[in-house]
Amino acid sequence: MSKILPPFTLETAQKKVKLAQDNWNSKDPERIALAYTEDCEWRNRNEFIKGRTDIKKFLKKKYAKELDYKLEKYLFAFMDNKISVHFQYEYHNENGQWFRAYGNENWEFDWESGLMMKRDASINDLAIQESERKFK
Repeated sequence: MSKILPPFTLETAQKKVKLAQDNWNSKDPERIALAYTEDCEWRNRNEFIKGRTDIKKFLKKKYAKELDYKLEKYLFAFMDNKISVHFQYEYHNENGQWFRAYGNENWEFDWESGLMMKRDASINDLAIQESERKFK
């Protein structure tokens, strides 16, 4: 598939969101990190991360703690080289407690490469019973 470059249209913004969802559901930090610039800046909850190397470290730690992770992302808005999404994901911890995380992300993309150069994520976790799961 060719690169999806800004400025975004409804169609290309939706494709970016779907690609991000598929990448994160792969749970492969190497694959996921390729969607970001080498010096990408993240805010993830209360953590500030800079660069692909730290993104990979963060994701390895995340997937070791958030077991059976399953994510869905939804396009909220887009303009020029920016996309905002709402998302939900479910996971359980090592003790078997299930959680659903809700959040919003603001993304900013490099004009020439189409790679994400900024990601700002606000996320809240809700403990749920296994019977309450939406994503199986």
